[in-house]
Amino acid sequence: MELTPEVVGFSLIILGVLLLIGKWLRVFTPFFQSFFIPSSMIAGLIALFLGPEVLGLTGVNLFDEGGLFPQAMVEVWSTLPGLLINVIFASLFLGMTFPSVKKMWEISGPQITFAHFLSWGLYVVGLLLAILVLTPVFDMSPAAGALLEISFVGGHGTAAGLTGTFEGVGFEEGRDIAIGLATVGVLSTVFIGMTLINWGARKGKTEIMKDPSELSEEKKRGIISKENQEDFPAGKQTTHSEFIETLTVHLGYIGLAIGLGWLMLEGLILVEEALWVEEIEIFTHLPLFPLAMIGAVIVQLLLGKFVKYNIVDRGVISRIQGLALDLLIVSAIGTLSLAVIGEYFLPFMIMSIAAITWNLLAFLFIAPRIMPDYWFERAIGDFGQAMGMSAAGLLLIKLADPESKSPAKEGFSYKQLLLDIFVGGGFVTAASVPLVVAFGPVITLITAAVIMTGWLLLGLFYFGKKERPSE
Repeated sequence: MELTPEVVGFSLIILGVLLLIGKWLRVFTPFFQSFFIPSSMIAGLIALFLGPEVLGLTGVNLFDEGGLFPQAMVEVWSTLPGLLINVIFASLFLGMTFPSVKKMWEISGPQITFAHFLSWGLYVVGLLLAILVLTPVFDMSPAAGALLEISFVGGHGTAAGLTGTFEGVGFEEGRDIAIGLATVGVLSTVFIGMTLINWGARKGKTEIMKDPSELSEEKKRGIISKENQEDFPAGKQTTHSEFIETLTVHLGYIGLAIGLGWLMLEGLILVEEALWVEEIEIFTHLPLFPLAMIGAVIVQLLLGKFVKYNIVDRGVISRIQGLALDLLIVSAIGTLSLAVIGEYFLPFMIMSIAAITWNLLAFLFIAPRIMPDYWFERAIGDFGQAMGMSAAGLLLIKLADPESKSPAKEGFSYKQLLLDIFVGGGFVTAASVPLVVAFGPVITLITAAVIMTGWLLLGLFYFGKKERPSE
């Protein structure tokens, strides 16, 4: 089957059907409910199983060698993550009211510090593995040292969004390994997070707690019963639909943010080509999405300063972002190469265990010494995000502090503004692979270790020394 506009459209329709199947499987499967497995991940695993990597290898092929799906459709899916990640990052700050940096720091400073410590620590752990094991023993690219932070903190979106960067530095297999690591991270978050919450409740490590077993069946299934349903618009209507639809306007501003990001990226590439030596290429391999995030900040600041109407609504932007993330996850997992994972299975397992161990040890031994109050409620969110998803971090905070009596949830939200712009999908994450290739793993390791140590010292001797109100 040829790649035609009809195939592209039908590919999106099939993704929607797979997401519905994943949703209803979740509704009727207690295992998925108990461990809060996202419907998009279930749908992605279904697509992977029914596609060329599993069913296709058994000889059951309706179309070519694509399993139940035409090969052209699988090709469309494989390109979607790289496009959708720009929509997701362009949506991060549109429609938001930016508080002062001072206010953000006062409320979320301990969480910002701990989250940066986790992220930079994953670079240190990953680069040490690359220098000592991955490159000399398994002949992997030194760029593999950046995969732990890309996958676990960045998640599926960032891992898939860096496809072009991996290809640009000759590390094509990095894409599949990164998505596989992100999947391990998200699945591990649920199991380990629930264990930590139950442990925290029994040992008195938390000041506010709700037993996860007390959650209603409705909450676990992710649906709302008819008697509890309320009117919940996607967002505020900011334009008259007879002139232009509100959703259209919001898509336009997302497109404008991405366009500004593209112009900035092209400008950086021109500067790099004019001033830098040919052997060092960073901006050439930098993906678009972190610049799209900066473009969104610029658009939002300009709207706030020069447009008197509240034309961009955060609720509408969030719905667009959520749709893009669901489609990204199902398409990224559905096109995962199991052959690559199998080829690098042992290093893959080593990296997975190393990242999970780092995050868990940091949570248990560092977080209590950094957080001046509500350490468990604050740190459990950072732990969840460092395992692959911001949504997982918010879920764990909600379980530990369902009525938001602690500053954990507010601090988590403010933290994103001063975290995502650098790591977890920001400039450092996006540039990490080219940086390792350009300057080598040793220099990159030393730099990451210095920055990690700086965040640790700030946490221990600034926030850690503050009076603890709960004591």
